[in-house]
Amino acid sequence: MFKKEDQTYNLISYINEDDNLTLKEVLLDKLNFSVRYVSKLKRFKTVNVNKNFKKLDKKVKKGDLIEVSIQEDMANFKPQNLNLDIVYDDFDLIVVNKPPFMVVHPTKSHFENTMANGVTDYIVKKGEGVKIRFVNRLDMNTSGLVIVAKNPFAQHVLSSEMKEEGFDKKYITVVKGVVEKDQGTIDEPIYRPTDDSVKRVVDSRGQESITHYKVIERLKDATVLEVKLETGRTHQIRVHMSHIGHPIIGDELYGSLDEDLINRQALHAYSLKFKQPRTKEVLEFETDIPRDMKELIEKLR
Repeated sequence: MFKKEDQTYNLISYINEDDNLTLKEVLLDKLNFSVRYVSKLKRFKTVNVNKNFKKLDKKVKKGDLIEVSIQEDMANFKPQNLNLDIVYDDFDLIVVNKPPFMVVHPTKSHFENTMANGVTDYIVKKGEGVKIRFVNRLDMNTSGLVIVAKNPFAQHVLSSEMKEEGFDKKYITVVKGVVEKDQGTIDEPIYRPTDDSVKRVVDSRGQESITHYKVIERLKDATVLEVKLETGRTHQIRVHMSHIGHPIIGDELYGSLDEDLINRQALHAYSLKFKQPRTKEVLEFETDIPRDMKELIEKLR
């Protein structure tokens, strides 16, 4: 059992609910730590039971207070005040509404003004020594909700749950052409032709990829869709929409760019639903679509 008031980003406090388990079994099976991280905890001796150090192979009792101290250095991101839209913040995670044209993680060509720089600035001002980890990522030109984990525990739990049914990611997109079916599913494998290829293709050699879509509004030679991902492949929505003959408007890589309409792919990650890693309460977030997509829809009406 987790008492909410006892939790911090760098201390996981758990009251054991089972008898006859070893401390290692509790960490793996009840707290959902990864095997790799449990090995790290063993090495650094950062787990206490009832305020005293205890070896991981020792049994723990029902009612024992298990405390895991997370000790790690912050990543070396330059803090920058980017006025990020922070939707939610607790001891395990931050949810950010990413604007279009912002890179999530620094690269050789984009080493400043990324989401990582902005989140670092935010947590430094809060006085938290967090090594941030992105649970989900969005392309530079895709806007919407991104989850940032504050510790390896939260990252492991959320990354594992992303593959489960209870984790919902929904997008709004505007695609070319009028989609005839009110709803449908695209179940086509996605493949990366070469190691240095940016573009992905539908190919039987690829990974299983499943996309569900639903028509929100039909426009003049365009359609507004709500899209739900069952798998999370790179460029999945963009590849699948192009594959069925309805590329996302503004998608230069998989369709065509028309700057009179919009100067990026019209894709926004508007909705997230998942469980808080420790308390297991259901968290739900929705954001409005950005101005450029609203203007696009008005033009196409």
